[in-house]
Amino acid sequence: MTNILDFNQNQITEIVKSLGEKEFRAKQVYGWLIKGVESWDEMNNVPKALRERLAAEYYIGLPTVVTEQCSKDGTRKCLYEFKDGARVESVFMQYSYGNSICISSQVGCRMGCSFCASTLNGLERNLTAGEMLGEVLRMCRQVSGDRTFSIGNNADRPLNHIVIMGMGEPFDNYEELAKFLELIHDERGFGLSYRNITVSTCGLIPNMNRFAEEFPQVNLAVSLHASNGKRRAEIMPVARKYAYDELMSACRAYTEKTGRRISFEYSMIDGVNDSEAQARELASSLKGWLTHVNLIPLNKVEERSYEAAQSANIQRFKEILEEEGVAVTVRRTLGSDIDAACGQLRSRNS
Repeated sequence: MTNILDFNQNQITEIVKSLGEKEFRAKQVYGWLIKGVESWDEMNNVPKALRERLAAEYYIGLPTVVTEQCSKDGTRKCLYEFKDGARVESVFMQYSYGNSICISSQVGCRMGCSFCASTLNGLERNLTAGEMLGEVLRMCRQVSGDRTFSIGNNADRPLNHIVIMGMGEPFDNYEELAKFLELIHDERGFGLSYRNITVSTCGLIPNMNRFAEEFPQVNLAVSLHASNGKRRAEIMPVARKYAYDELMSACRAYTEKTGRRISFEYSMIDGVNDSEAQARELASSLKGWLTHVNLIPLNKVEERSYEAAQSANIQRFKEILEEEGVAVTVRRTLGSDIDAACGQLRSRNS
C-alpha cells in the first residue's frame, strides 16, 4: 500500500477522478487529510464507497506515538514510529512568536558528527515527503487534544513555524525535502509561509546552492560548530569533504543571491570550541555580511564524552562576537528536564 500523504492535491484529484468521482470529492479528501485525520472513516462527508476504494490502495501515514516526554516549560518530545517500524523524533516548542515543531528528515544520520546522538547508529533510511508531513500532522493532532484541527488563519494553527533540524541531514534527502516544502506551503492545504520554515544543513554545498535557487524564501541554518577548518574536521566529518573556506564562500553566495540572512548554529562544547581566541576567529570570518550566530549550550549525550561549555564562557564568547559587530544570540534552553538532545530519545528506546 501507498502513503496518501506523499501526494499533493493535484495528484489526489487524479486518483479520485480515476475512481469515477468528481473533482470536488478530491478537495474534500485532501481537506480532511491536512486536518490530521488518521483513518478514512473520519471523513464523514465523503461517500463510504469512495473511502473503501481509497482504503484498499492507500493508507494515511500519520506515525504512531511510541513515547512522549513533556517538559515543565511546555516542550514536548515525541518518538514516532512509521508503518515499517522506523522511528524518528519530533519536538514541539512554545515561543513568544508562536508554536514551532522541529521535525526529522531521515531515520538516523550518516554525517557522523562526534557530539550528536542522531549519528550513533548511522543512517537507516530517508523519510518521504509524506512521512515528514505526517510528523507535522501528528503533532498538530496531539497539541489539539488528539483530534482533527483547524488550519484557518495563523492564529488558529496548532503550529505556525517548522524547523527541519531533527534527526538526519535534510540536504542528504533533498528530493523528498523539496516535495515536503511544497506540500506544507501549498495554499490549498496547510498553507504555511516559506518564511516560517527553516532548514538546517551541516554544509552539503551543492545542495545549498540548489536550495538558494529553488527555495530562496525558506530560511537556511548552517551547523558550523567551529571557528576554523581544522577543528571543524575533528568533530564533523563532512568538513573533510567540503573545506571551511569553501563553505564560507557558499554561504556568502547564498546571502548575495537571496538577500536573506544566514544563521550559523554553534554548539558550545567545553574545551573544544568555546575559547576567546575561537570567538575572535569566528568573528573575523563573519563580520561585515548578512549573518546571525546562534550559540547553543550543548545537550549532554551519555554515549559521547563532550560536556556543555560553562555559562561564563558562553557569555564571554557572545560578548566578543557582539564587540566585533556580529549578530548573536544564545538559544533559550528548552526541554532540559527531558531527553532534549536530538536522537537521544530514539537511542533510549531502540
